[in-house]
Amino acid sequence: MLTATSTKNERLSLTIQPPVARLQLKNPPLNVIDIPMMEELASALAEIETRREILVVILSGAGKSFSAGVDVATHTQDKVTSMLEKFHGVVRALVATKKVIIAGVHGHCLGGGAELAMVCDFVYTSDDAEWGFPEIQLGCFPPVAVTALAALIGQKRAADLILTGRTISGSQAAAIGLSTNAVPASQLDREIEETVGRLSALSPAALAITKKASYAWDAIHFDKGLARAERIYLDELMKTEDANEGIRAFMEKRKPAWKGN
Repeated sequence: MLTATSTKNERLSLTIQPPVARLQLKNPPLNVIDIPMMEELASALAEIETRREILVVILSGAGKSFSAGVDVATHTQDKVTSMLEKFHGVVRALVATKKVIIAGVHGHCLGGGAELAMVCDFVYTSDDAEWGFPEIQLGCFPPVAVTALAALIGQKRAADLILTGRTISGSQAAAIGLSTNAVPASQLDREIEETVGRLSALSPAALAITKKASYAWDAIHFDKGLARAERIYLDELMKTEDANEGIRAFMEKRKPAWKGN
């Protein structure tokens, strides 16, 4: 029997028991993704990629939420470039990995948290989870979602979620193809383990090659599209008064005063 090894960081835990690696976000109460968490995620994913005995990675959140998204404080002018580089580095690692990635979602799955989940190969969500991309309410947009969400759920549904910032339930997320399946929270772990069992009986080499061949979007186009979204975010969006006002208003816990500039 293979022994599990566990690594605890400030913002996540990594437990490896071949053929499975478990990554759990840990930044209570809502597992907000700050820069230290991004750095720890990048390091953990790089380590997992070197471990040939790992077939499946399960990504989940501790406590009552998967993740409420990227830390709003990192969207300020002095931090946003570094934040995008680090966060999108994690996303690119998830897209490029040869491992099969399973997201287990409960509670809040918003913004950057929903972006992390949506690029995983399998996504199992509790039916009462709260999904959404609320960035527009801060005068911003979600770069990963604007790049790839339409490929998953269709252009009209993607526009609905991104342009309104409204939230949907886990059941609705499954119905539109944003997640693989929605189940009661009490059944979430069992659903994930059943999939792990099916995958563990298959060839790791065949899974890696098939994943590369059948991705929901072409990886080259995704990388180019995300780079374009990053440029627009930094060169256009972050130079508007409204984006900076939206971020300030959120941090000051008040309604933003939009100027249209």
